[in-house]
Amino acid sequence: MISKPVSLVLPAFNEEKAIADSLDRIISFMRDNFEDYEIIVVNDASTDNTAGEVSKFSEVKLVSHPYNKGNGSAVRTGIRNAQKEFVVMMDADGQHDIADIEKIAELLGMYDCVVGARTESSEGSFHRNIANIFYNKLASYVTNVRIEDLTSGYRGFKTSVIKKFLYMFPNGFSYPTTSTLAIIKAGYNLKYCPIHTKKRIGKSKIRIFRDGFRFLLIIIKIAMLFSPLKVFLPVSLIFVLGGLAHMFYKIILLGARYTQFSIFLISVGVIIFLIGLLSEQISTLRYDKVEED
Repeated sequence: MISKPVSLVLPAFNEEKAIADSLDRIISFMRDNFEDYEIIVVNDASTDNTAGEVSKFSEVKLVSHPYNKGNGSAVRTGIRNAQKEFVVMMDADGQHDIADIEKIAELLGMYDCVVGARTESSEGSFHRNIANIFYNKLASYVTNVRIEDLTSGYRGFKTSVIKKFLYMFPNGFSYPTTSTLAIIKAGYNLKYCPIHTKKRIGKSKIRIFRDGFRFLLIIIKIAMLFSPLKVFLPVSLIFVLGGLAHMFYKIILLGARYTQFSIFLISVGVIIFLIGLLSEQISTLRYDKVEED
């Protein structure tokens, strides 16, 4: 039996087909393996009978939104209602293995955030797997930490830590991205735990092109908040190197003098770099404010 107090949060939107079976298995597993726990389902104004299915379970706390706000907003609501020391997030669509809750919970306490990293044997679409590899590489560059699974929604947190960053969560499907980068860049401890996921029951709400672009913007946004030089420095180098290349092209190949355009490109690069330095200082002050709060 695990003695750690855990709040299990499941955001749900139109999960009528999967939610009852998921809760049956979750409740049975939690009874057998946890001494102190609570189960919270956040119904994000589902248009089907998701709320009715959840209300059949007396052990489950149901919190409903008056209108649809998005997955990230449902996660925020669930964490705000969590009363235990640790909180574990999982999907309500049946794709997550309930037994992995135990592996994640055992690591909580030693780590502030534990992420269920999907293994190669996990069931998922090819284009989404390719997109995840790209996001992982980009996030690894931003954080200087190897990111194994940036978008996994199966993860646990120390409740007091993750509540500091709830205001950063977007309303859509990007809370895993935001929480991962925020935890790492704020200096908290993160651990990856290998998990296997099954194919979800029902239709996915994520659209690869629409939400993929949003994930990219989220990564850039978090980088700007916690490590702005990671964004400003490459852009600055592009302008400076472009200006130098144009200058040498004019002087060496054409035998002409350098042009105002060369000076303009170099000047823009220097200005962008200085803005990045200023942003880095502001970011440090902002981090100190989060710690005080």
